[in-house]
Amino acid sequence: MIQQALEFRPQVVAVADPARRAQVGAALPFAEVVGDLADLAEVADVVVNGVVGFAGLPVTIRTLQLGRRLALANKESLIAGAPVVQPLRATAGAELVPVDSEHCAVHQCLRSSANASREVARIVLTASGGPFRGRTAAQLSAVDVQQALAHPTWKMGPKITIDSSTLMNKGLEVIEAHELFGVAYDQIEVVVHPQSIVHSMAEFTDGSTIAQLSLPDMRLPIGYALAYPERIATAFGRIDWASLGRLDFEQPDTAVFGCLPLAYAAGRLGGTAPAWLSAANEVAVEAFLMGAISWHQIAEANDEAMQRYEPMPDATVADIIAADAAARLCATAIIAGVRSL
Repeated sequence: MIQQALEFRPQVVAVADPARRAQVGAALPFAEVVGDLADLAEVADVVVNGVVGFAGLPVTIRTLQLGRRLALANKESLIAGAPVVQPLRATAGAELVPVDSEHCAVHQCLRSSANASREVARIVLTASGGPFRGRTAAQLSAVDVQQALAHPTWKMGPKITIDSSTLMNKGLEVIEAHELFGVAYDQIEVVVHPQSIVHSMAEFTDGSTIAQLSLPDMRLPIGYALAYPERIATAFGRIDWASLGRLDFEQPDTAVFGCLPLAYAAGRLGGTAPAWLSAANEVAVEAFLMGAISWHQIAEANDEAMQRYEPMPDATVADIIAADAAARLCATAIIAGVRSL
């Protein structure tokens, strides 16, 4: 943090840990060092929210309240916080541009239609399939953390990489696509595309399909969100078409990767259900990374947590925070029961 700040000399630096905050403040006399990440929205024209998990919600809320552009890489804050985030999108000056490669792709595809809300027949989100594509349940019974972290195409943090291996990441992206673009769940399809070249597609009512293609490089969607509605002049992910070879697509195996249908179910329930599933999954993934449960028990813990969910269709910020906390306690108890067996 100190090295980055010395290089780029920002006006404001946010550090949540009080002890670390004092250390950073002493090293950066030119900057205001604050403890609330959301304070960064006060001075930014564009806020790139790349916070991991539910902790990104306050940044999303504050940015939209201030009428700023939110470049959203933190899918959980929209998935969990949709009941309170969606109204804020109507704030004067506020705009939300997705940074996830799949939703950035859809965002670009929809620019081809002047009446996208009426003309979109289907959104197709592509999934690499993660490190375990094509494996059977029996073959996955003893996989370890390092195997799950070995993503074939993307370099990501551990939480999102494990989510990719279980397809929970894709399930959460289905919910996010519904919230971002207002498309019904029955019109959102997931296909496995191992090359990760086609980042997503939009099919229109006349049968035309528009796709966004590039080599896997997160600098492209970040640059897109920063420059929108223009495009940056530096090319990232440019394709050598002569050497590309082939593009493959297949249906995901929802019997093996049970987190995907769980996410569809939570999305259709609405209210605090996505927040509940997202929180339970964070606990389950952390337990797996710590060696407390096996890989296949991530989906099992999430399934059991959803069975204990009590619907709450209308939600305030307090309700979402309460659902997040309750789901974490629920998942922790489920995992403790698994470990005692």
